[in-house]
Amino acid sequence: MRNYITIVLGVLLLAGGVFIAKSVIESNEKKKPVKEKIVQAVFVEPVKNKDIPIRIYESGRLVAKNRMEIYSEVQGVMERTAKEFKPGSRYKKGETMVRVRSNDYYANLQAQKSVLQNLITSVIPDLRLDYPDAYKKWDRYLQDFDMSKPIADLPKTSSDKEKYFITGKNIYTTYYNTKNLEIIYQKYNLTAPFDGILTDAVVNPGTVVRPGQKLGEFIDPTNFELEVAISKSTLPSISVGKDVEVVDAKDMTKIWKGTIARINGKVNTTTQTVQIFIDLKGKELKEGMYLEAKIEGKPETNAIEISRSLVVGESQVYVVKGGVLELIPIKILHENQKTVIVSGLKDGTQLVSKIVPNAFSGMAVSIING
Repeated sequence: MRNYITIVLGVLLLAGGVFIAKSVIESNEKKKPVKEKIVQAVFVEPVKNKDIPIRIYESGRLVAKNRMEIYSEVQGVMERTAKEFKPGSRYKKGETMVRVRSNDYYANLQAQKSVLQNLITSVIPDLRLDYPDAYKKWDRYLQDFDMSKPIADLPKTSSDKEKYFITGKNIYTTYYNTKNLEIIYQKYNLTAPFDGILTDAVVNPGTVVRPGQKLGEFIDPTNFELEVAISKSTLPSISVGKDVEVVDAKDMTKIWKGTIARINGKVNTTTQTVQIFIDLKGKELKEGMYLEAKIEGKPETNAIEISRSLVVGESQVYVVKGGVLELIPIKILHENQKTVIVSGLKDGTQLVSKIVPNAFSGMAVSIING
């Protein structure tokens, strides 16, 4: 009996120890807090579609509308002229810019003129006898022949016989050979084609220039063109003759008025842009300046202007519907530097107006107007 009682007490003690141990363990376990559902606050603005004016802002480099790269077509030693052939030198139209020594060539030209004069002199007696009507005009031509002046056009023949006679005496061939030498001789003296300024010079007096060698660059500093590239999507909103405001991006107080002179008919396959050329005039303009053109295009109807940062992907924006975010498609009509003009949103739609971190479609949000 005593042993039975001992066994029962041992079992009870063991069971009690297990119960106490389990209670202690459970009391040490921390209860996990219930996670509260966080609702993101977002800023929204109701959509109000209206007519939005298209403003195109593009930058480009200024180039002279009248410019000329000077090349030599003859060979010889470059001589000094009244003005130094250096960048910054200004020339009036017709003023000598480059002169190449031409003594040898001039002597050859004079010799050829003499040959022509002798040929005409040799046919005068025959003309007096056989072609008395033609004699007077050829004799007058010979009397007016001046070795120091460019040769005049030959008299026109009155009959086929006269023409064949003159041709048989080799007069026409000699005349055109002489005329060709005169044309080449004029190239030893290069004159300014318009009032302008020399912007580049690569030769100096005393150096030998060769045919095809570049000598410098010459521009008209009063007429310029600004070349800018615009998106092909905005091309329908502009036209030739439209006025354009041009500013210096580094000094917005400097403003010039220009006019669209030309629009390229080709689209750049890489950038999908089209070149336009704007005529400009102004005292402070210099070739090579980078300027910004502000072009007012035709307005887009039933559209709104939003920040570029609100566009998701290529053509979607977030709106709030039923307390959650939703992505809806839009059509981008025009892109500015910081904003885009879009359509496809209905009036009154709650458009998210500020970026929402980690946003996703279906995200629960609360609205903050403004």
